[in-house]
Amino acid sequence: MKEIKLNVEGMVCTGCENRIKKALSIIEGVKKVKANHKEKTVTIKGSENIDIEKIKEIIRDLGFEIIDK
Repeated sequence: MKEIKLNVEGMVCTGCENRIKKALSIIEGVKKVKANHKEKTVTIKGSENIDIEKIKEIIRDLGFEIIDK
């Protein structure tokens, strides 16, 4: 199982976490999504062929910013 961890700015509450989890959980191949507004991270687990660019696009479309570290 593949794991992707992204640093995401703009999450301020559990409502933000839930919006991200709901939006990403419908992507083909995604098995589990964990969002943490305190740590400013989103972790996605799923099949090897998860489309990371699609995940980033959805997060941005929700109004959040992905930070490359």
